[in-house]
Amino acid sequence: MKIDARVTYALILAVALQAAGAFMWAGRASARLDAAERGIQDTQDISVRLARLDEQMAQTRQALARIERRLDNN
Repeated sequence: MKIDARVTYALILAVALQAAGAFMWAGRASARLDAAERGIQDTQDISVRLARLDEQMAQTRQALARIERRLDNN
């Protein structure tokens, strides 16, 4: 392999360092995306639980209203 005289070792080193930096940046970006996706999944799970609790509270209010009506009638 023959290298052109205009391409110095410093240039090769600079390109290699830039490539390494790009790979490191891409790895960190991937890790951040993974963390964000996990956070979104957790948020979705919480919203499902909250919807269930809301429905349970509505049913509890209805049951309490029925109990109060029966107590008032007696």
